[in-house]
Amino acid sequence: MVSPHPAEAPVLSRTEAVELRKAVLSAFMGAAIEWYDFFLYGTAAALVIPRLFFPDSSPQSGALKAFATYAVGFFARPVGSVVFGHLGDKLGRKTTLVWTMGLMGAATFLIGCLPSYNSAGMLAPILLVLLRFGQGLAIGGEWGGAALMAVEHGHKGRRGLHGSWAQIGVPVGLLLANGVFALAALPGEDFLLQWGWRICFWFGLVLTGVGLIIRKRVSETPLFEKAARTGAVARNPLREVWNQQWRKVLLVIGVRFAENAGFFILTVYALTYAQTHLSTPGVNVERMVQHAVVLAAAMEALMIPIWAGVSDRLGRRGVCMWGNGLFALGVFPFFAALNTRNEACICLAMVLLIGVIHAAMYAPQAAFFAEMFPTQLRYSGASLGYGLTTPLAGGMAPFIATYLVKLDGNQPWLVAVYLAVLGLISLFAVWMAKESYRDSISQ
Repeated sequence: MVSPHPAEAPVLSRTEAVELRKAVLSAFMGAAIEWYDFFLYGTAAALVIPRLFFPDSSPQSGALKAFATYAVGFFARPVGSVVFGHLGDKLGRKTTLVWTMGLMGAATFLIGCLPSYNSAGMLAPILLVLLRFGQGLAIGGEWGGAALMAVEHGHKGRRGLHGSWAQIGVPVGLLLANGVFALAALPGEDFLLQWGWRICFWFGLVLTGVGLIIRKRVSETPLFEKAARTGAVARNPLREVWNQQWRKVLLVIGVRFAENAGFFILTVYALTYAQTHLSTPGVNVERMVQHAVVLAAAMEALMIPIWAGVSDRLGRRGVCMWGNGLFALGVFPFFAALNTRNEACICLAMVLLIGVIHAAMYAPQAAFFAEMFPTQLRYSGASLGYGLTTPLAGGMAPFIATYLVKLDGNQPWLVAVYLAVLGLISLFAVWMAKESYRDSISQ
């Protein structure tokens, strides 16, 4: 068994242990709530936004337009990463996280208040894009702060496990978003299109209130407090990161590429593919995929801390490399299972590829990326690399997948090739990164 670095394994005092639990809870709850809001839009983009905001378009054209608005949030994320990463390194993790949550809650609630195209014409999609941009700004600053809140409070030698609670918030947010949307659809399609989807977005405001209460009770991380006390806070974090740490930022982007694009194709675009190309009057494949996504999200929430714990023992690189390699191979049987129109096959494929394999790609990232940067630049560096990935990977992925399926005669095999290539790119990026699980992050 590999033991942690001796300088990284002191016993926590009672006060430190209490603060650690509060920090981990804050990271988990905040991430889950913000990702609920963000993923809710993805589900809506696949199922209702084309009909409400682009009713004059064909099904495929409406899907492309809906995913274009969906991508706006991803293009806003680097902006949020820059703004909130800079503030997080200047003013502290806690303050910045309160702001990101407030912005996300407000944008999500207002999306639920929007008129449809039939009521307001072009004003409706314009307002939709603006509010989606607001969601993107918030989530761009959320992940880095939530991850650092757990990692920088975390027990030395168990950073992967503690940081993974910010990662667990992602599948839990996805689970909540799909679960709430499924409940809203139970009374029927007419109710869903009129009020059901709005209630889902309004519910985000309730969750935001709970999250803000939790976040206000957690203390600032001891590493940032030390930097502030000793005058080690960066004068211009963004400029210093770009001048001194740009290679590490590029590595973060490379490590994330397959994980980010794959997640959004498999959990968001798969719904559209099933609805457009697989569902028939007697077989609702779209509903099967929705059920499979919920099961996969539940499995990933269980597997993330397991893989993160393995990364604390054996290293971040090994876990990420295995995950990316298996992902590159697993996308082909996944789409084969999807085309069977058999719910058991679809659920099994989704649970294995997302719940187990994607979890291995994603679980170590909070600690892995935090360990790459010094304290005074950590929020900016981790957030910038994380945020810059999303426009090219996750944001464009459903749009690219829609185009590739059309190019391939309504078949998904070019999408599988695309994901496999991304898996190999990320595998190479992980291989290029330095192993860091035994390094000190106190500098």
